[in-house]
Formats: sequence, structure tokens, C-alpha cells
Amino acid sequence: MKQANSRKRPSAHQGGKDPKRQNVLKETPKRKSVPVTATQDEIEESGDESSQSYQEEEEELVDEMEKATVHEASGSKGAAFESHKAQKELLAQRKASKPNAEMVTEAKKLWNSARQRNLSKQEREVICKKLSDTVRGKIAEIASKHDSSRIIQTLVKYGRQQERDLVASELKGHYKALAQSKYSKFLVLKLIRYCPKHRSSLLSEFHGNVLRLLLHREAGHVISEAFELYSNANERSMLLREFYGKEVALFEPKKEGKQGIRGVLDGLEKERQRRILSSLKENIQSVFENSDKGAVSRAIVHAALWEYLSELELLDDKSEAERLRREIYEICQESVAEMVHTRYGSQSVRYFLAYGTAKDRKQITKLLKPHLERICLDSEAQLVLFTLLDVTDDTKLLSKSILTDLAALAPKLYMDANGRRALLYPLIYRSSRHITPAMATVLASTDSIRATTSKKDEELRREEVRKAFSGDILKQVEMNAAKMILDTGGSLLITEVLLCADGDKLAAIDAVLRPLQSPFPGSKEHKHPVELSHTARMLKQLLQGGHWSHATKAVIRSEHFDAAVFASAFLRIVGDDDGGERIRKMAQGDGTFVIAELCERIDKEGRAEDKKKLKKWFSGDVVKSIKSQDIRGGGVLLEKLVALKA
Repeated sequence: MKQANSRKRPSAHQGGKDPKRQNVLKETPKRKSVPVTATQDEIEESGDESSQSYQEEEEELVDEMEKATVHEASGSKGAAFESHKAQKELLAQRKASKPNAEMVTEAKKLWNSARQRNLSKQEREVICKKLSDTVRGKIAEIASKHDSSRIIQTLVKYGRQQERDLVASELKGHYKALAQSKYSKFLVLKLIRYCPKHRSSLLSEFHGNVLRLLLHREAGHVISEAFELYSNANERSMLLREFYGKEVALFEPKKEGKQGIRGVLDGLEKERQRRILSSLKENIQSVFENSDKGAVSRAIVHAALWEYLSELELLDDKSEAERLRREIYEICQESVAEMVHTRYGSQSVRYFLAYGTAKDRKQITKLLKPHLERICLDSEAQLVLFTLLDVTDDTKLLSKSILTDLAALAPKLYMDANGRRALLYPLIYRSSRHITPAMATVLASTDSIRATTSKKDEELRREEVRKAFSGDILKQVEMNAAKMILDTGGSLLITEVLLCADGDKLAAIDAVLRPLQSPFPGSKEHKHPVELSHTARMLKQLLQGGHWSHATKAVIRSEHFDAAVFASAFLRIVGDDDGGERIRKMAQGDGTFVIAELCERIDKEGRAEDKKKLKKWFSGDVVKSIKSQDIRGGGVLLEKLVALKA
């Protein structure tokens, strides 16, 4: 009996569901940040193993040869057959003449077996063991070939640690060359990912060549992803040291417990510090001057830039710091849109905005505008957008360039948490309801700089931004309310927009309430909006006129929203067409708390005719019916009805 009352899910032998089988191929690696300027093809481009086997590719090649032969033959089937046979033999001879041909052929068979999705872990381990025995001693020779490189990748991905160690040890001393290969660069990345014990020695082979490899078409991916996804703090620091110049690489030993440029500069005389900072700037400049190489969007470059900007903050000569900051901005200004997607790139662009002139901010706004949707959906990039709204004095420019376009994106953004936050920031600023403490801390880091570079009062700027955005976002609510109220994110957006926006909200309120005219209760497939918990919560908050505060244990009313007007519209739109029948059904169904809040608002702030109407709809018989039923929230509703009728 005790077990029957337990809420714990029963196991399979007790009649419960079988646990879902673990997919041995399913992995959740860290996600690489994607530039907001990237095209869809670049986003979808994958550097992982192809699902098509190379044996199939070769068979397709033979088929194409056969088709060409048949097409060219003068109607003679025998001639076509003989020609095809000769070509097939020639292809086989060419394959057999290649180094390690027999071994590669055998390895391909095992490779095709090892990557099948329906294998158990034990079966895959057995095949990988056979595969490692087959390629042992020859891994360095075949690792850079287009087909055999895939074989070694599979061995690293699915093999046991001893197989991975075998691959890593045989390739030692070859990593720099492999990283520059179109095919084997993926093998290097897999070793960095799956062999943490070998990672430091692997990365050390890049020592002295990091900048050159970063600008290489293939090796740039390896350096970037190793830094961003797989390296620890010490390994990232080792890669970054190459930006500090040859003096640091050759003569400055790494100090224990200290990382980054600050760890290098501590204790050095001023002249050496100046030389190292100058080398750092020159190396950053070399990357940005070769923007066609793709390195501008790499996280490692942004980290080096942020270290440089951070050191400028510590200079005693503020005029010198401002001059150097201006120079590095002029180097980077055309590439700011390619930097905002990473943590350090976002911080760097935010500092450019905070320290920039009105002309600088206008230029950055122009560069970011074409990528506004992607910026809103990226958690790091949107911080740049928020800082732009915080520091720009020309709010008319913001309205024309950013805010109008931002509101127009509402139908695409409201279902995503990041997109919704971007839509709400002009209205709610740094409210903890949608801005996390960590984000608020990051945003606050530029406030002290803004105080010295912006002329407009902070509160005045914030109010102008809110008013400039209000009309456009209210129009979007009016146009899309029927869809928005059915979505959790849409309900959150509507609540904040109606509570915080400025201007005439009657059309938006009407659009929000019209869908409630559908029959109540709804069907199993199509529930009535009030039966959805998030929509009911939205209606309750709007009838309250604000949000509940846990600190004060009371509702904090919004000064920009009239809850009594919303309550009156609720009665008119939802109840008038059927004499209040729909509202009475809601009161005795899933809308009990909503109707209770409606009764309280009409009782305290409603018009006399609205009170009379509501009393008529909830006659004594209806109240008795509610009392006789065991309705969740029924006690609260009866309390509000008694107060209304008093």
C-alpha cells in the first residue's frame, strides 16, 4: 500500500516503463560560438565525419565511368562491357600500387563496421581493437590522406583510451603539419578533445607558429577551437603568449600562478612593458589587416584584444591610454560585427562603445544593423546591443536605426529566451525578472565610463528609449496577439509590453482579449487560452496591474498601465456577447483565479455599470453552485464575490 501511494516512478519489473536505451553515439560537446555575420551555409558546414563511406564513393565513380562508356559506345554492348572491365582493372591496379594499399583496404572494412549506429559498446570496442592492430605503426603515414584520415578519426572517437594513446604517440612530432591539412585537421581536433593527457604536448608543437597557423586556411580552425572549446586556463595562456611578441616567447619564463599579459608584465620595468604592449598591438593589427583569412572572428584574437584594452585601463598616463585606445579602435572598427559573438569580443566592442564619440557609436550602429536578428539571439552579442542602448545620447538615431527594426523582429524572437530579452530590454532595462545577475554585472561594468563620455542624463535617456520603442512593439502585439498568447514566451512578452510600454494600449488590449471569445471549455486538441497556465498567469498579472514582489509581499503596480481599463475591456469583450455565460464557466473551471482577480479589480476600481453587470452575472444561484463544488481557488473567488456584493 505504501508503494502504491509513492510518487516515485515504478521500475520496469514493477509494471513501469522500460528505461530509454542510451544512444552510445549521442554526445553533447561544447558549442562553438558562431559569428553573427556568418551565412547559413557556414553555420551548417560540418567538419565531422561524413556518413558516406569511401567504398561507396569509389563505386559511384565506377558507375559514372560505366555510364560514360555506354554513352560513347557505338551501340555495341560487348564493346562497352570490355571497355568498362578494362577501366575497372586499371582502377584496381592504381589502388593496389599505392603505399599501404592492403592495410588501408582492410582498415576500411573495419571502419565501416565500427561506425554503425546499432552496435553495442562492447562490439564497437572489439572492432576498434582490431582496427588499431591493423593500422599500428603506420598511423603517421596514412593520417593525412583523405580516406584513411577518416579511419583514424573513428578510432579516436570510439576507441578506448589505449587506442587513443596509440594514435597520439605515433603522431607525435607531426601535429603542426597535420593541422594544416584539409583532412587531417579534424583528426588533430579529435585528439585535442579526447586525449587531455596529450593536449599540452600536442599544443606545444605549435609553439612559435600560433600566429602563422591562425592565419592559415585550415590550421586556423584547429587553433581557434582548441582555444575556445577544449583548452584549460594554462593551455589558453600558452597559446595567447605568442601574441606578446618574441621577447616574451624567448626570454620571459612563465610565472607560476600568473596567467595572461598581466602575469608577464608584473615586475618588469616600464620600458619593457611598453615594448611588450606594442608587440601585442602589432600582432593584433596583423590579424585584422588580413581579415580575409577568417581569423578576425576567432575567440583567441578577441581574448588578446581584450587583454590589450584591459592593460590600457591600468596606464598612469590617461591621455596616452586614450591615444592607444583610439588607434586600436581604428584598426578594428570595420570588423566589430565579426567580434560580438564571443565573450571577449563582446566586451571589447562594448568598451569601444562606452569610450567612443557620437560618430564612433553611429558607425558601430551602422555595422551592426544588418545582423540585428542574429545579435538578438546570441547571449554575448545582445550585450553589445544593450550597451548601445545604454550609452547612445542620440535616441532619435537609435529609434530609426535599431528600435524600429527590433520591434519588427518580434514575431521571430519572442519564442526564444535571448530574443525575448532583447525585445524587453528597452522597456524593462536591467530588471531581474529577465536580466540575470551575471548579465547585470557585466552591463554595469561600462556605467562608470559612460558617465565621462555621455552628456545626457541616464534616466532621461532610458525614458526616451522606452517611449521610442513603445509604439512599434505595441503594434506588434496588436498584430500577433492571437498567436503570442498561446506560447509561454509570447505571454511573458505581452505582459511586460502592456505593463511597461507607453502610449495608447486599447487596440493591443482588444487584440489580447479577442481570442478569449472562443467557446469555453475548449476541446482536448484545442484548449481555450484561459485553460493554458501561462495565459491565465498573464491575464491575472494584467488584472493585478503589476508583478508580485517577494520582498514586499505585495503587487508592485505599474505606473504605465491601468488595470481597471483592462478589467472593463475583459467584461465587455469576453462577457457581453453571451450575457456573462462564458465568464461564469471560467469561474467554475480552469479560470477561477483569473475571474477572482477580475472581481477584485472591478470591486476596487471599476465603474458602477461594470459592478452592476458583474453582480447580475453572479447571482445567488451561481454563488450557491460555486459553493457546492470542490473547485481549486473556489474559496478565493467566493471571498471576492462577497466583497463585490457588499
